[in-house]
Amino acid sequence: MSNLILNSERLNNVLENKIISNADVLQIYQEARTDSSELFLAAQNLRKKFKGKTITFSKKAFFNVINMCKDTCTYCTYKAEPGEEKLSMMSKQQIKQMLSLAKKYRCVEALFVTGERPEQRYQEARDWLAENDFKSTAEYLTHASEWALEEGLFPHTNAGNLTYDEMKDLQKTNVSMGLMLENSSERLSMKGMPHYLAPSKRPKSRLEVLENSGKLKIPMTTGILLGIGETPEEIIESIFAIKKLHEKYGNIQEVILQNFQPKLDTAMSNFPSTEENYFKIIVSLTRIIMPEMNIQIPPNLSPKSYQSFLSVGINDWGGISPLTPDYVNPEFSWPKIKNIAKNSKKVGFDLKCRFPIYPEFFSFISKELREKISFIEDEEGLVKEEYWR
Repeated sequence: MSNLILNSERLNNVLENKIISNADVLQIYQEARTDSSELFLAAQNLRKKFKGKTITFSKKAFFNVINMCKDTCTYCTYKAEPGEEKLSMMSKQQIKQMLSLAKKYRCVEALFVTGERPEQRYQEARDWLAENDFKSTAEYLTHASEWALEEGLFPHTNAGNLTYDEMKDLQKTNVSMGLMLENSSERLSMKGMPHYLAPSKRPKSRLEVLENSGKLKIPMTTGILLGIGETPEEIIESIFAIKKLHEKYGNIQEVILQNFQPKLDTAMSNFPSTEENYFKIIVSLTRIIMPEMNIQIPPNLSPKSYQSFLSVGINDWGGISPLTPDYVNPEFSWPKIKNIAKNSKKVGFDLKCRFPIYPEFFSFISKELREKISFIEDEEGLVKEEYWR
């Protein structure tokens, strides 16, 4: 029972751990559009209750393994075509060099990112795989993950819609994996909408991958993209879709809420950035829908105001790299880790470094992976401060 009493009956119910319906959340959303103070207070209260005054991040190196992609999203600049300057097709040697550099920088996470099955669309991707002696991108990732572990880094793979068997294979070396749901609405895949030419972004396909991750007991990071033309109802339904999966399998370790930022040379370049108050309301709603969840916003996408999100319910900054850019949002560089620590401290939070897996999910991974973590782990299951600072 919370000792905070609000005017909103619905929010009081949330604070008393009562079940909250989709319709209740929509009503809370409508009220918050006029005055969001009570919602923010409730979210803050729940975050404090379940997460205390700690804000975590993962110190990572971003491996842009291959950025060709068989899909086309109207807001994406990550994808590269053959011959483009930004094309990345990392060789074994490049991956190994980057791993040893990441180790020097005391990174903890090796984030492996690829486009969606590039070999299905591009001869260049097939040639690249052949040159490196691999049959598929997924097989390459399995080996890259092994090299990361040998170097003392922990792999987290985000390679689109992997199959059950591919995930099962990667599970041996990856402490966690990621796949953004983005949105559970079919409408966003219709003609003229952002996911029309991206079959892998169809909610049914995405939810199936997340479902498989649950069956395999893989700690999974997922999330939602805000500001791409969705309705409040669609956003709320998407958060409930994630909650439902988590209630069934218990393997969703974190929810990322990512604000859309328009990019030049894309079909959505004239779309406005996600409005900040709307973004904060959705962050708070996510906290009240899933009070115990780890909730993250990327600080580089709100460079001037990220610390203000600490008062609306988040408890994580996601992966931050001292070494590599954010290849998905290259125009937004990571804030320096020491500045994030300073800005978090100013508003009363302690920055701590976590593994790409949260401590409450350690029981999901193999004995071997658990043992590797223990070498640089503190008593809270986070990374020893003297290691990452």
